[in-house]
Amino acid sequence: MTREPLSPIARHHRLTRIWTDPRHGAARIFCAVNHTAIGLRFIVTALLFFLIGGVLAMLIRTQLATSDNAFLTSEVYAQIFTMHGTVMMFLFAIPVLEGLALYLLPKMMGARDLAYPRLGAFAYWCYLSGGLILIAALFTGLAPNGGWFMYTPLSGAEYTPGINADIWLLGVTFAEVSAICGAVEIVVTILRMRTVGMGLRNMPIFAWYMLVTAGMILIGFPPLILGSILLEIERAFGWPFFEVARGGDPLLWQHLFWMFGHPEVYIIFLPAAGMVSTILPVFARRPLVGYNWVVAAALATGFVSFGLWVHHMFTVGIPYLGQIFFSAASMLVAIPTAVQFFAWIATLWSGRPVFRLPMLYLAGFFAIFILGGLTGVMIALVPFDWQVHDTHFIVAHLHYVLVGGMVFPVMAAVYYWLPHVTGRMPSEIIGKWAFWMIFVGFNVTFFLMHLTGLLGMPRRVYTYGDGLGWDWLNLVSSIGGFLQAIGFGLLVLDVMLHGRMGKRAPRNPWGADTLEWATPTPTPVYNIGAQPRVDSRHPLWDDPGLGPRLARGEPYPGTEPPVRRETLSVDVLTGEPRAAVILPGPSWLPFVGAMLVGIFVLALLLKLYWLAAIMPVPALALFLRWAWSTGATVDPDPIAYGDGLMVLPHYAEPEAAPGRSGVIYTLVADGTLFAALVFGYCFLWSIAPGWPPPAYIDPSPWLPTLAAASVVIAGALAIRAHAAVTQARMGGVALRLWLACGVGVAATLLLAVLPGAALPPPTSHAYAATSTVLAYYVALHTAIGAAMAGFGALRVQRGYVSPLRHLDTLVARTWWWYTGATGIITLGALYLFPMGAR
Repeated sequence: MTREPLSPIARHHRLTRIWTDPRHGAARIFCAVNHTAIGLRFIVTALLFFLIGGVLAMLIRTQLATSDNAFLTSEVYAQIFTMHGTVMMFLFAIPVLEGLALYLLPKMMGARDLAYPRLGAFAYWCYLSGGLILIAALFTGLAPNGGWFMYTPLSGAEYTPGINADIWLLGVTFAEVSAICGAVEIVVTILRMRTVGMGLRNMPIFAWYMLVTAGMILIGFPPLILGSILLEIERAFGWPFFEVARGGDPLLWQHLFWMFGHPEVYIIFLPAAGMVSTILPVFARRPLVGYNWVVAAALATGFVSFGLWVHHMFTVGIPYLGQIFFSAASMLVAIPTAVQFFAWIATLWSGRPVFRLPMLYLAGFFAIFILGGLTGVMIALVPFDWQVHDTHFIVAHLHYVLVGGMVFPVMAAVYYWLPHVTGRMPSEIIGKWAFWMIFVGFNVTFFLMHLTGLLGMPRRVYTYGDGLGWDWLNLVSSIGGFLQAIGFGLLVLDVMLHGRMGKRAPRNPWGADTLEWATPTPTPVYNIGAQPRVDSRHPLWDDPGLGPRLARGEPYPGTEPPVRRETLSVDVLTGEPRAAVILPGPSWLPFVGAMLVGIFVLALLLKLYWLAAIMPVPALALFLRWAWSTGATVDPDPIAYGDGLMVLPHYAEPEAAPGRSGVIYTLVADGTLFAALVFGYCFLWSIAPGWPPPAYIDPSPWLPTLAAASVVIAGALAIRAHAAVTQARMGGVALRLWLACGVGVAATLLLAVLPGAALPPPTSHAYAATSTVLAYYVALHTAIGAAMAGFGALRVQRGYVSPLRHLDTLVARTWWWYTGATGIITLGALYLFPMGAR
């Protein structure tokens, strides 16, 4: 395309028209995809849920303020207690952190948007819908009442009839779909959507923390999603995964829950630590000490956190060797945490600190989180854990770690980045009053809970008798809770007032070093006038004139004049440009897709299984329509991106395309769910008596052999089709893909009928139930693979695929490799293990 030089003002107006979401009517709300809008929606919605959770906490503290209190009944207290933990853990903590990442990361890394703008919008609508289902249940008296951990058998149909537990299982799973989508979005954006030259070695430290966090979400959330699915199946259809009498075990739920639950603590802590590592050097007036060590510590924390879950289960009869291992791992995680703290202290010690309002909240974080870490080391010791397990000591520790480790840094981040969002400075006076009320109220509330716990007060009790020595401690704790609530109210008031009355903020008011402050405040919808070459970890400190040059469109403005939404995809390691990513614009598809998923969830909740059975059809049609809107039917010419840089569009560089990376990281989460399912199968095999019953094992090999052959053949056809495309042998590609589609459908049918032909009903025994779920898991993936193959065949026939443009066949090949591997593992588990047992 011929380059026509534009003035900075003309380029600004043109880019604004291209990147602005609809401004009027329903489309303004439901079609927006810009990452700034989506990120702020996540943040604001999460803060609203936080306020709801805070009100629930005040009701709890009112009930516990005095002995024999009749303020709440046991049933209402159980609902409020369950919803407080659920709201804070699932509807506030993760969404607010993901929202901040979605808002900041493109700006911080010099990109114009996220890798998948529509996926971000879809994630938001799933999050909002799942949260509203849970909140609606609270106001209708149908809220879950089994605790935010939903331990079996209490949460089973026998002890918790009705739909209260179903609302938790389905609502939380719906919200977790959002978290998985957000994690894929964040990982691919960090690895691919950076500005020129920004390699991993000079990436902003916050991006490193969010990369580790998003990877942990992809691995940590699927076990809970699986556990929720299995428990809902048990409640709805009577399949006995957790019922001892029929070969199940309630400890399986605890394993699946805490495989998520303990990494969740570090999923919450690490982004907050990333905020500290970003904000603190700005006010210390020097770079972060030990950048490489801090990155290594974040990676180590993420890795070690997956080896700690059993320390929540020390009292259930874990073998001594297991207790020793998990106790040691629980103490080991203190080492990378200490590395980060020493790096922060060294940064302050060697810098010239300026004590502004965000630093006050960081000081509160240091004090509270260190105390929480000390009690964490205490409960990592098995003898001490036995004494305080399920007492208020654990409640105090949990809040010191989560509030100290997450809420205080988030409040610091709110004050730090508010000028970036609104263009106005916050009030130092109101902010300080809010801090001291929150800080003092928090410590009064939760420090005393350590003492009530040591005096033996159990958690989860709604009342207690007089004369136990708990009265005055609980009363003072409740007073502290209300003081803390007033402080949060002041903070909300300050945020609301400053947007209208705050003093105008200059550009980069804090003297920060990261790229988001190179733009005007508030930031234009396209983020940055041109993507710079960045070879420094501190671009604004090393090159103070960078901001004005970017506003003039130097050096990489993109297609000139701008005609579409473009940003660069770069090499993962070096940051060198690989392709121009053409991003989609506003669309109803994310909202409609989330609503279809929501209807499916509500149909399951209301036992309308006929409606749930047909919902995958319109959902599949919508997502295929979504996928069809990308690509081109002719091989493109390279794009002149500025400063002599020539790049191809992403669909002509499939190896660098966000679509391929997205499928890979989605399969990471999918594979973790499959691994958790196999773990459950093996756990029940090893722990449950008489498992599997010999009478349940069908030695007939013909059906599984036929199913395995169908999976292998379908996968081989898809793989060969892609190989033919890359070798420029387009003849017969569509036929191979149509054959893969047909054989994939046959494999789906064979896998669907296999459990019924080889096993007794899944309601009879846990072996039959888990074997059926394994077979259905693979059947679902062969069905999706068949749809991908058919979609690819149509794309070939319509000219969307060529030797240069082969993203469709590459994605199908990747999916079938995974499906084939899981299919072979599943059939081996179902047929080779039983034969070996005999």
